[in-house]
This record gives sequence, structure tokens and C-alpha cells, in this order.
Amino acid sequence: MSETIRSLDDQGRRNPLLWMIGIVAVLLVVVVVVSRLVTDFWWFDSVHFETVFTTRLVTQVLLFVVFGLVMGGALFASLEIAYRLRPKVRRANLDSEFLIQARDVLDARSRTLMLVPSAIIGLMAGMSAVSATDTFLAFWRGTTFGTRDPYYNLDASFYVFDLPWWRFVVGFLLTTLVISAIGALVVHFMTGSLTVKALTRTGNTRESRGAHRQMSILLGLILLVLAISTFLGRYGFLSSDNSLFTGVAYTDATARMPAQTILAGIIALVALVAFYNAWRIRWAVPGVSIALLLVSSLLITGPYPWLIQEFQVLPNEPDKERPYIGRHVEATRAAFGIDEVEITDYEATTEASAGQLRADAEALPAIRLIDPAVVGRTFEQLQQVRGYYRFPQTLDVDRYEIDGRSTDAVVALRELDFESANAEVTWNNQRTVYTHGYGIVGAYGNQRHSNGEPVFFSGGIPTVGVLPEHEPRIYFGERTTDYIVVGAPEGQEPVELDTPTGGEGRTESRYTYTGQGGVPIGDLLPRAAFAVRFGDINLMLSDRVNEESKLIHNRVPLERVQEVAPWLTLDSDPYPSVVDGKIVWIIDAYTTTDEFPNSQSIDYTSAISDSRTRTGVLTQPGREVNYIRNSVKATVDAYDGTVTLYEWDEEDPILQTWSNVYPGTVTPKEDIPASLLEHLRYPSDLFKAQREVLGRYHTTNSDTWYQESDIWAVPNDPVRGGETEQKEPPYYLTIRWPRDTTPHYANTTIFVPRGRENLSVYMSANADATSDDYGRLRVLKLSDEEQIPGPGQAYNAIRTNETVADRLLPFNREGSDTQAIFGNLLTLPLGGGLLYVQPIYTMTSSTTGGYPALRFVVVRFGENVGIGDTLQAALDQVFQGDAGADTGEVIEGESPEAEETPGSGETPAPGESPSPQPSQSPSGAVETPSPTASPSTQDERVRALLDEAQDLYEEAEAALRNGDLATYQDRQEEAQERIEAAIQELDG
Repeated sequence: MSETIRSLDDQGRRNPLLWMIGIVAVLLVVVVVVSRLVTDFWWFDSVHFETVFTTRLVTQVLLFVVFGLVMGGALFASLEIAYRLRPKVRRANLDSEFLIQARDVLDARSRTLMLVPSAIIGLMAGMSAVSATDTFLAFWRGTTFGTRDPYYNLDASFYVFDLPWWRFVVGFLLTTLVISAIGALVVHFMTGSLTVKALTRTGNTRESRGAHRQMSILLGLILLVLAISTFLGRYGFLSSDNSLFTGVAYTDATARMPAQTILAGIIALVALVAFYNAWRIRWAVPGVSIALLLVSSLLITGPYPWLIQEFQVLPNEPDKERPYIGRHVEATRAAFGIDEVEITDYEATTEASAGQLRADAEALPAIRLIDPAVVGRTFEQLQQVRGYYRFPQTLDVDRYEIDGRSTDAVVALRELDFESANAEVTWNNQRTVYTHGYGIVGAYGNQRHSNGEPVFFSGGIPTVGVLPEHEPRIYFGERTTDYIVVGAPEGQEPVELDTPTGGEGRTESRYTYTGQGGVPIGDLLPRAAFAVRFGDINLMLSDRVNEESKLIHNRVPLERVQEVAPWLTLDSDPYPSVVDGKIVWIIDAYTTTDEFPNSQSIDYTSAISDSRTRTGVLTQPGREVNYIRNSVKATVDAYDGTVTLYEWDEEDPILQTWSNVYPGTVTPKEDIPASLLEHLRYPSDLFKAQREVLGRYHTTNSDTWYQESDIWAVPNDPVRGGETEQKEPPYYLTIRWPRDTTPHYANTTIFVPRGRENLSVYMSANADATSDDYGRLRVLKLSDEEQIPGPGQAYNAIRTNETVADRLLPFNREGSDTQAIFGNLLTLPLGGGLLYVQPIYTMTSSTTGGYPALRFVVVRFGENVGIGDTLQAALDQVFQGDAGADTGEVIEGESPEAEETPGSGETPAPGESPSPQPSQSPSGAVETPSPTASPSTQDERVRALLDEAQDLYEEAEAALRNGDLATYQDRQEEAQERIEAAIQELDG
């Protein structure tokens, strides 16, 4: 073996190529690592969060060095001591040829053979310590909760911030000592200091005493650290699962927790025995002690708690566990912020009578009929403009102040999708030409055109509508995964594709980015660094990279926020809004932990999943959470990528802790602009987590909780989740709570009894951030005496209703190329009961350009079902011909063809009212403006045109009933042409 090592060493000395390859490999690794570090720093500096980068980097380096040196140094010291304690004379009884050769190698290169493994182990330990960066930072700056646990009277901060760090340190020390002991044992074995015979009293010679003492001391240290770890294990019961819940139960408090203390004491005593063995070497004593330790450990941690559980607790479980359940329920309700939920008994009526909705007149116009999960394709067909733009499959819900009143809206950004551009895949196209999307598209939530299309209040290229003037370009979005290079010297011809027909002669217009986002790469060093990082030599060679160029990367808003605030858990549903002349992404962010004492842990990913959960959420599957707060509202500017973290929950200790770790990164709550506050809402994922917990923890009665006699379950989505058992999502709606005087914007959900399908609970959270009642959780608990149908039952009743079936027959018959699509089934507390409202869309499959159009609205109240072309018509059917209130539903005339550059003088400026336009009544009759007096011949021409339009509308309706959507659309377009001709006649 020694000859082999010498041979390899001689070859290495004679062949300098090997050394050169090694040096080059090391340099390449260094270059890659350094390029990553410097480009990361430049990125953090560009978003003004360099404090996060430097704090984490310094902490990681310190942890790497300190823990790497501790483990590497401990191992080297242990090996060195073991080698120094080797016998002066080689043992003659080393009859193993392998041991003889190993001893030769060790003697020849003892320092090298000790340094190399120590360095390798030290590097691995340092890298392991880097993973504890967040744990250390939270421990370093931990803030008290002001809440103490009922068992050890310790502040919750000890469990959330301190205990995880001490567990890591103790675990690290235990690993270090075990590895050091193993290393020393190997050296002693190789040098002959220890043999099997040497472990007996007769084999204990003067030359082996040093080895015995070293191993005894190491064993004592291992046991001492193990005792500390066992002692810390007492506190782990407050966040570990037992047979009933997460936290301390009767057996934990009376058997397991005291057993941990006793066991820690026994281990400490055995550690003293090991230390004693270093003085009076007799391995039988620590051997017996360890054996007794194992036996006592098995007894006090196994059979003893089992006996307590089986013979004391189980026969009397409700009585024994009652106080522990009470403390657990109290902690859980506080940890999830449901301790102040207001539960009201609600005697919901199922009888429908004329005029029943008169008291709800203000809430009816706000019922959202446009389903954001259905109309994504409609937006794409009507507002896509070019094939390289895309809308998300599920759109977002927002609110805007339009004409002096808050309006629920469905919105989406027209983002760039290079893969759909049909352009040549070249570096210049992908990195410098196709750089950004364009415009926010918004539609009224309660309005539609007579042909079922949404009524857009913002759309087109360039963007026109009622929204204030704003920057429409979108460089940061959910589809922007590529890095791009932007910017150019003044006077240079723009290269970025901006609008499809905004240039001279309706050609493509070009643009040069002028925002603050991105990292300057005009100099050679940053270009080279990014070229190494992305493995892209074009950054060094392309002429489009100039002295004014910037590189924009990390462009997805969720990922951008997660990068600057790794301590936050992000909501899965970011949404865009226009705020102060900019399009911004609004992202709710949470502080979470799974260490809050005595609170129930839930699978967070499962809790927030439903039939509309978006993919690509930055959440680990199976992640456990037992505390959550919506501590931060974050925004990302869609044009320049500016990230702003706004403080929201000012009292959250976890937020205060991380604000201390990264000072200046969180903007105070009072600095939130009023214009942004109007768009903030109660977050969806928090609401989902709360409803998951509230299903069982709505009660404060320990017996009710234990008996599971009143568990609320989230129903499956009957429209899209029934077969796959996906939960029904919560819906943002404007509702009027029973006995309230005015409606409010809310996040709403419903529950059914576990194992049943009837509706039992209606829940809402005030989602209006400008309201003093923001975040107010209220529950209507329905009486068991009058059964209210649940969503599955209501959906089944709608699908099987004869009137509904007759109206949908043209779309459901075999061979029809037009299908009916059922939208979201909304539940609203109206008319003294609960009202179901569901839009129904139709879409042709005979063409690739088909898209869902809102055709019918179905309503169910009690056992009564109504279907109409409008919500008003459906309500009047249900409430005996007169709902008692006007829905305010607006059905606009035919929507204009989607144009590439609408608004060239024909669309009113923001804030202006459009000129009177003809519209179509729900029945299809043409309603025209009242013209001024005009010659009789003009009247005749106008009347003739309107008569033709009326006839065409009737033909369109007949075609629609027959399922012939193509003819329906053609007749609608011809009718619109007649109306426009009539308008031109009137205008003279």
C-alpha cells in the first residue's frame, strides 16, 4: 500500500500536466462562484435590498468558518492526540499485513493523512452550517411574543427563535464528538494502541492508557451533550404530534416530559462514569452503566408512558384530556388569528316571495357574473391582438373606483410569450427584441354585451378606457422567465418591439427601455460576470450590448419578492393593479412557523389547495405550519421591477424580528399610499388556512372538540372539483351582511357538516383594506331545523331543472358544435336566506377562435330555480315575478371588433362619458338614442336600418337557440353594421 502511494506521488511530480489541470479546475470553480456572488450583489443593489445580501453573506461566511473550524479542528485534534499516544514500540502482535502497511503509511505521512480528512469533514460541516443561516439570524434578533406557555412559563419566542438554534448547535456538537471519537478509534487501532484484548483489564498496559483515557473523555463528552439534547427534548412536546393533536396532552405532561428530565439526569451520571474511567480505567463500569442507561431509557420512554396512556387516560380520556384540550384550542385559535371570529345563529328562510330582495337593493348590482376562471380564453380572443401575447388561464379580481363608485372587476395583464411569437429563435430576438408585454385589460364584473362578451373598461393597444393614465409596458410578470438586455445611447434606433401597429403606416413601433430596473452591463467586467453566470458568450460579442445597456433578470414577481425576503411565505395569487400611474403586482406575504407552542400544525400546501390554485407556487409540499400572520403587503412595479415591502401586521413578533435582522427593508404601514390601499384585500391563502382550522376550532368547548360532533368541512367544488375532490375556492364578492346597512367587499366561503352535503355555515372576512372593519371574521351558523342545500346539491338541482335543461338543450344535444360551460357557483346571504347565483357560458367548438360568452344566469333560492338572459330575469322568476330590487345589471350593445389600435379619437378620454349609443334590451329589441329633429327622408332611412337590425337580431336569437353559433355571430355583426349606419345618418 505504501509503495502504491509513493508511486502515485512520483508520477504526480513527474507529470506537471496533472497539476496544471487541477489548478485550472480550481480557478474555473472560483470564477464561477465569484461571478455568481458579484452578479447577485449587483442585482440586490439594483432593487435596493443590498442589506439582505450582505447580511446573509457575512452570516453564511461566519457560520461556514466557525462551524467548519470547530468540526475540522476537533477531528484533527482528536487524530493528532491519538497519534501522539501511539506506542513507542510497535506491537509485535500486529499480525495483520494490512495494519502493518497502514501503520507504515501513517508514520510516513501522518500530518497529511490527518489534515486531509479533517479539511474535508470541516468543509462539509461548514456547508451544513450555512443551511442554518435563517435559524441563526432569527435567534440573534428574536423578539418576544408576550405570550407564555402554560407548562414551562416560557415566552413563545423561546420555542420559535431560540429552541431551533440550540437544537442545531447541540446536534452539531454531538456529530462533531462522534466523528472525532471514530477518528481517534481508527488511529488507535492502526497504531496498535487499542486491541480487543486491550479493552479488558489484563490487556490494559502502560502504553495503551493514553488511548483509553482519550476514548473515555470523548465518550463522556458525547454523553454529556446527549444529556443536554435530551433535556431540550422536553420542550419539543409543545410542537410535536400526539394521538389527539399537536401539543402537550395528559400523558406528555405526566409521563413523557418528566421522563425526559429523568433520562437527561441518568445520561449525565453515565457521562461522569465515563470521565471517571479516564482516571481508573476499567471499561466494565461504563459498559454496565451504558447498558443500564439503555434499559432505563426503554422503560421510562416506552412502557411507562404506554401504561399511563392505556390504563389511566384511555378509560377516562375526555376527563383527563379536558384541560389540555382547552389550552391547545386556545393556543391554536390565537396562532391562526381566529380567536375573535364572530359566530351568529342564522335562521335562513327557504321560502321565496315577491319583493323579498328589497332590503338588499344595494348589494344586487355588485354581484359578479364574470367568472375569472372561465373568461381567460375570452380575454385572449378579444384582447390578445398578436399571437405573442398571452393572458393567464385564471384571471384576477380587483376593485376600481369608476364613476364615483367601487366596482368589482376582472383584470389581467397582456404578457409577452416568446414561445408563441413564431419568430426566428435567435439571441437578438429573444434577448433584445421581444422584451415586454403591453397593457392591463379590465372588464366590469357585473356587465356584459348582448352577445355575452365582457364589457371592457380598459383594453386595446395603446390602452384606452376609464383608468387613469399609466405606464402600460410590462417587463416583469408571471411569464417573464428569460433575462433580457435593454437600453441604448440617446439617438440610437430602438430595437425593442413595442406595439404591433403603432409605427408609421401602421407598422410595428419600437421602444427603448428608460426605467430604473436592471443591472448596468456597459462595462467589460459586468458583461463578463453575467456571461459566466448565464453561460452566454453573446453578452460579450453582441453589438446590441452597449455602454447604456442593462440586464434584467429574475423577472417573475413572486420569485423577486422571495429573493429579497426569504423569510416570508408568499400568497399563491398575486394580482395586478394600476396605482399612481404604474401597473404594480400586489403580493400578500406571511410570516409562519411550525414551532408555536401548543398550536395545531396543518399541511399548509394542502390547506391552500382548491380547484383554482395556481401552479408554480413557492411552497414546499407537506410543509407544516402552526402559526400564520399576513405581516407584509408587497408590490412589484411591472415596468422597472421595484420591490416594496409594506408593514401590515405591526404587532407580529416574527415581522419585528426580521425587520431587526434587515433594518430598512420594510416600509412602515403609515407610508402605504391611499391609492394602493384601495386595492389591498384580505388575502386568499390566509383565509384558506383559517377556514381549514376553523372547521374544528370554531368551538372553545373541550368536550365538543373531543367528540367531533360539530365539525365543519369545506365542500368540493361542484363545478370543477367534484370528480377530483378539489375544494371549492373562496370568492371575493361584495355582499351585505344580514342586519348591516351597507354592502362591503369580502372574501367568502361556505361549510357543510362533515360527511354531509347540506349547507351549515357561511363565513366571510371583510376584505376592504380602507375599512375600519378590515379583517373582521364573521360566521352565519345555520339552524339544523331548516336544511339549506349545499353547493353540490344546488348544482345538481340546477343541472336537473327542466326549465334550465330546456334552455340549454341546443347546447347539450348530441352533435351540437356549441357547448354550455357552467361558471362559478356563488353563494350570497340575501333575502333572509342564502342565494345561489351561477353564470352559464356558451362556446363553439367548430372553430379554433371559439371563446366562452356569457349567455344565461341561473339563480336558486330554497327549492326555487330560475334561469334568464339576465340576472334580473332569473331573480324575478324565483321571487314570483318581482325580486323587489333592480340588479343594476348593464347589458351593453354589441362589443366592437377587437382592434389593434383602438381609441384614435373615437373612445372617450378617461373620465368623459361616451356619446349615446344604441343598445339592445335583454329581449333583443334595439334601443336607440333620441335624435334631434331631422328631415322625414332621413327618418325613413334610419327607421329602415333599425328595422333591418331588429330582424337580424331575431335571426341571431333563433340561430343561437338552434346551437348555430356561427350564424348567430354573423347576424349580430350585420345588425351592428345597420345600427352604425343609422348613427351615421343621424350625425348627418
